[in-house]
Amino acid sequence: MTVTERKWWKDGVVYQIYPASFKDSNGDGIGDLNGIISELDYIRSIGVDTIWICPMYDSPQVDMGYDISDYENVYPPYGTVQDMERLIAETHARGMRIILDLVVNHTSDQHAWFQESRSSKTNPKRDWYIWRPARYVNGVRKPPNNWLGNFGGSVWQWDELTQEYYLHLFCPEQPDLNWENEETRKAIYKSAMEFWLERGVDGFRVDTVNMYSKGEMGDAPITDEGSEWQFAGFQYCNGPRMTEFLGEMNEILEKYDAMTVGECPHTPDPARVVKYVSAKEKQLNMVFQFDVVDIGQGPYKFQTTPRDYTLPQFKSAISRTQSIIHDTDAWTTVFLENHDQARSITRFGSDAPEHRIPSGKMLALMCCALSGTLFIYQGQELGMTNFPMEWDMSEYKDVDSTNYYKMVAARTNNSEEALKAAKASLQHLARDHARVPLSWSTGPYNGFSPADTKAQPWMRPLPDAEHCNAKQQQSDKASVLAFWKRMLQTRRDHNDLLVHGNYADLDPENKDLYIFSKTWRGQKAVAVCNFTDSAKALALPEAVANSKRELLVSSVDGCEEGKLAAYEGRIYLLA
Repeated sequence: MTVTERKWWKDGVVYQIYPASFKDSNGDGIGDLNGIISELDYIRSIGVDTIWICPMYDSPQVDMGYDISDYENVYPPYGTVQDMERLIAETHARGMRIILDLVVNHTSDQHAWFQESRSSKTNPKRDWYIWRPARYVNGVRKPPNNWLGNFGGSVWQWDELTQEYYLHLFCPEQPDLNWENEETRKAIYKSAMEFWLERGVDGFRVDTVNMYSKGEMGDAPITDEGSEWQFAGFQYCNGPRMTEFLGEMNEILEKYDAMTVGECPHTPDPARVVKYVSAKEKQLNMVFQFDVVDIGQGPYKFQTTPRDYTLPQFKSAISRTQSIIHDTDAWTTVFLENHDQARSITRFGSDAPEHRIPSGKMLALMCCALSGTLFIYQGQELGMTNFPMEWDMSEYKDVDSTNYYKMVAARTNNSEEALKAAKASLQHLARDHARVPLSWSTGPYNGFSPADTKAQPWMRPLPDAEHCNAKQQQSDKASVLAFWKRMLQTRRDHNDLLVHGNYADLDPENKDLYIFSKTWRGQKAVAVCNFTDSAKALALPEAVANSKRELLVSSVDGCEEGKLAAYEGRIYLLA
């Protein structure tokens, strides 16, 4: 593949679907595959051309399906393999593609492979997972190292039967597969990849893609004096055999012209990112870097206060993800939301009633003006926001949220002040906000479940459906949805410039405005976004101030020359 080759996934717009929360077709309170099929025409109408389905595999659901017990089966409340085959066919029939989540760093502890692995030290599959003997310190049994898990606590779980520890970078119920074992890798490729590629899927979002090669497993540096367990992301990510493992995967994927987008945390070196996504390296097509969505997080993700970042920091994070395609054969992604993030309007705009729609439109304009493959998360196109502060902790279902709240309670002896701060942070950053049912209409359950169903939705629907639902927005030309449709069409109309153009931040230190240019072989545009809740003078930097400009699009009807409204975004074409 050359630098200029236009693969289908480069110009694509991907719509991410979280099955449990998208649409419930049978009234059991849980979204399902038939619910997705019923709304494929709606999805297509937005202007996207690929859908990404979060894990729909059979699972005990300890981590919402990222703990897979059978790659070749579907979680029964979602449907069957036959329903998946129908979803693939119906998606293709509408001229769209479909990608799945590929979760192969770990399985569920209920997977048949792990059940065999833990049955005895001599079982043929013992080495399919990562087992280690205990360390003893002054006669006390300790885990093999001091690594902190992604959901808190040690990454090691003691197994009484075989008297060894197994590694789990996430929940104890999510044991890590041993990628060093060739037989294990071959089984993964056959069961998790080829099974679905043969059924017509067009690629994968690859979960925790840089964790397969763990490297040396010594202790992590002590960065949290108050804990026995230490952050170890730089130890277990980007290990020495990653190039080899991804090369093997790519050989399979290339046979199907399948795309990959890898989840790539803890990789601060841009050169390492470029190596992962360079066309000539044949590893991954693109990755999700977390520079942007990690803005404002604390040492523990939630150990922070809401909006603990500046606009220059936000812009700098975007610049890092945009820069990897400058003078390289690499590719990048654009996203503000996914199943692991709170809602972007609440985080980066304003969910105050008067600013919610303007900031939703401004963020849509910004995303559509950035280079790379664009990813939209269900409900983002409607301007859905975080659920209210008044909701109590019982509404937080995610293991990440509940573990953090319990940790704060334990560390502070249930300090009222500390728990209030923890809840404020969760209300701003928790993954739960992305997982509430989609608001389809007003009425019972916001149209997520059939009106006559007796079962409550698995998560509480938002209380604001009267102001934010898909049915109303489809006929409202001033809605966030209508503006997303307009912006995606604008992105298609100016594909070279907006999708492939070179990006430059023209005023990095500006605390109120985000002004960036896009250039492509003589074409030039400038985007201006007002990230404040008040009107601002439109003061363009010298580099573009004297250029003749034509307004391509504004997020505000009847915009004023020389003045930006609160949360207004514009794109100008420059002569």
